[in-house]
Amino acid sequence: MREAFDLVIRGGTVVDGSGAEAYEADVAVRDGRFAAIGAVDAYGREEIDARGMLVTPGFVDLHTHYDGQATWDSRFTPSSNHGVTTVLMGNCGVGFAPCRPEQRDMLINLMEGVEDIPEIVMTEGIPWNWETFPEYLHALARRRTDIDFAAMVPHAPVRVYVMGDRGANREPATTDDVGRMCSLVREGLAAGALGFSTSRTLNHRTSAGELIPTQDAGIEELEGVARTLALCGHGVFQLITDFGECAGSPAEDFELLRRVTALSRRPTFFTLLDLPGRPGQWRELLDLTAQANAEALPIKGQVFPRPIGSLLGLDLSAHPFSFNPSYQALRSLPLAQKVSELRRPELRARLLAEQPIDGHLPRIVRARNVEEMYALGDPPEYEPRDCDRIGVRARQRGMSPLELAYEVLLEGDGHAILYNPVANFVDRSLESTLAMMKHPDTLIGLGDGGAHYGSICDASFPTFMLAHWTRDRRSGERLPLAAVVRYLSRDPANAVGMNDRGVVAVGYKADVNVIDYSRLKLRAPYPSYDLPAGGRRLCQEAEGFVATIVSGVPVSREGKSTGAFPGRLVRGLRSAAR
Repeated sequence: MREAFDLVIRGGTVVDGSGAEAYEADVAVRDGRFAAIGAVDAYGREEIDARGMLVTPGFVDLHTHYDGQATWDSRFTPSSNHGVTTVLMGNCGVGFAPCRPEQRDMLINLMEGVEDIPEIVMTEGIPWNWETFPEYLHALARRRTDIDFAAMVPHAPVRVYVMGDRGANREPATTDDVGRMCSLVREGLAAGALGFSTSRTLNHRTSAGELIPTQDAGIEELEGVARTLALCGHGVFQLITDFGECAGSPAEDFELLRRVTALSRRPTFFTLLDLPGRPGQWRELLDLTAQANAEALPIKGQVFPRPIGSLLGLDLSAHPFSFNPSYQALRSLPLAQKVSELRRPELRARLLAEQPIDGHLPRIVRARNVEEMYALGDPPEYEPRDCDRIGVRARQRGMSPLELAYEVLLEGDGHAILYNPVANFVDRSLESTLAMMKHPDTLIGLGDGGAHYGSICDASFPTFMLAHWTRDRRSGERLPLAAVVRYLSRDPANAVGMNDRGVVAVGYKADVNVIDYSRLKLRAPYPSYDLPAGGRRLCQEAEGFVATIVSGVPVSREGKSTGAFPGRLVRGLRSAAR
């Protein structure tokens, strides 16, 4: 055989991302693209034996917050631990550009509140070698990373850059303000942004608990941006809203999505959840979405494929006793000392008897909802059985849920994690999530990589999708492997105009995973203190990823970095195979 290729992956079972059935083939790569698929006679400078393994496209996550991490870290972990080869950041209307020097603290406080990133991490880690959004992209373009990344123009920094304190304080924008904002959005799109994002949810607040600058921005602002997208002819519009929680109905809030989509004629994305206290709302939103698409308004709901909730533990951001007076003196102690103190009977009795004190009521409610919590375990269980719920287990043992939660937190020398699933688990099952995922007008995503460092580790969802939904689910419908791979690769790539990736086909970008499906599984998340200033974040690893390859270059083998950094900033629309 003659040498003809940079890389040949031999004899794997190709699940190509198109939704077609799997087939066995060799896959050859040259100059960062798939060059041949089938029986490849020539050899490569590097070869991977993939017999008995899956060969899939690299996965794409459209909802991440690596805006800060991208400036200090060459690895987009945890996402790249789970076969993700392209991420889109700048979601939820928050980010770090454009930004005047005097506005940096405000954007840091905003990101700390909305995305649970410690202030000291951003203060120490972000180099601020930019002011405008194009300058930010230029700084990112110099980075060398493990996987590719793209960005959207976030609304909050644009609003504050134009309006200063008026924008931060949520004052109405003037006609001139809107015009200047639209100019900045146009400038960002021309520099390579893939779209624009904003948020109107009450759940997004600054670190001081104040509403974010975009929460009630005037409709004329959003309509102005929509017209800008139409003039530019590219870019997506991402909007987070509460759908009738404050006033009106979901249909009235959905009308805003219709209006901006009608003006922009560009894809619009919103976060679609099954929420407690709002029975059936997700169905209504899906019906509205289907109706909009039937009228040529390209609106899609973004769905997370497992429950959305929080992780709680003694070494994480919160746990059921975090806000109790008797715990305050322990907060800064090393974990081993905390555990030693918490095992003292007198302290246990005080903590169980006390009421929490904290000014942020929602945090207390989430942390004290022990009746609905579960011990996460290793491997973690994200569709737990009701008999494993803390409330059920506690009653079986004749104790209170708080007493059992206290006991669980001390397991594993204090490393145990409590799991509080909230959204997408309203009926204590994932049946509504299944229905949302299968709908033709939804996309899978919401990994939130780079955010919620001490309370969430959802960037692992691709591994969960492959293992749980196609193989391990104990009761209920499973999904076809070919469909799940398409959900993770081609569909999100095409949705934002990255048409050069997401499928294993000749001419496409050679982003690919080699997966030992028989041993694919998630490990339990754990805290790591590897952020700037020694900041903490939750990490999560997987078994079974034999290799993850970006532009034909292996960036990890068996979950370990190869030290190669072929990842680059993705600017603007990408054409299909060449």
